[in-house]
Amino acid sequence: MAATAHSRSGYSKRAQYTLFTGYIAAALGLALGALLLALSLWQPQFLSVLRGGAQDAALPATQSAAVVRTESKGLIATIAGYLRAGSQNAALKREVEIARIRLKEAEAVRQENARLKALLAIRSGEVRPVAIARLVGSTATSTRRFAYLGAGRNQGVAVGMPVLSPRGVVGRILEVGANSSRVLLLLDSESVLPVRRARDEVVAFAEGRGDSLLRIRLINLGINPLQVGDMLVTSGAGGYYQPGKAVAIVSARTPDGGLARVVSDPAATDYVAVMPIFEPQAVRVSETPVERAVGPAGPR
Repeated sequence: MAATAHSRSGYSKRAQYTLFTGYIAAALGLALGALLLALSLWQPQFLSVLRGGAQDAALPATQSAAVVRTESKGLIATIAGYLRAGSQNAALKREVEIARIRLKEAEAVRQENARLKALLAIRSGEVRPVAIARLVGSTATSTRRFAYLGAGRNQGVAVGMPVLSPRGVVGRILEVGANSSRVLLLLDSESVLPVRRARDEVVAFAEGRGDSLLRIRLINLGINPLQVGDMLVTSGAGGYYQPGKAVAIVSARTPDGGLARVVSDPAATDYVAVMPIFEPQAVRVSETPVERAVGPAGPR
């Protein structure tokens, strides 16, 4: 079907003017582009002035856009940091706690090394420890006071050998197994140890009472020379202990001696040294193992 006269473009004057104006604008655009191209080739500095003016005109808008972009990034980073702060704080707390634990472990190792060095130094001349081991337990709820040692026959430990800590006398070996031993503590009610006052030759017997104190009974009765605070050491009588090892400190006087507190509390002792019998030839062969462990009997 043929188009009607009204559908042709020439029929509307407005449409014709619009189309003509478009052609003119396109031609002017081409001419302006050609002119600018020619100027850029002939006078480059002329376009740089135009570009500078355009940049100056657009500067406020670009600065605002840059500020908005920077602030938005900072805000996002702040929000992200806040969201991560909880987990980071928890991780830091765990690290600090672990560091404190490691510090305490290092301090414990340092103290244990110091105790072991002190034990290794328990010797006089050629006297050296037979074994160094840990006290693995002790009795504290009865009058019989024993401790258990993590060394036995296989380590050279024998019945009657003295047991010392870095502070002083702990007791003596009572029974021996293959790799463990039972120690008769000074506090046991059947323990009797010859002692003397450290600063002179006042001799006595230290008897266990089954509690935390020793009963000091003087051999020479008469005027009691003991004073509170006197240090008592082994006298060497009986041949079991080397003379001069710390035993107890007098805490109270009695008519025939006093009461004393042991210097080496088994409950506060970790490692001990098992020493050889000081004078084996002085130990009576006829004694039973228990009598050897208890030692010479004092006055009752």
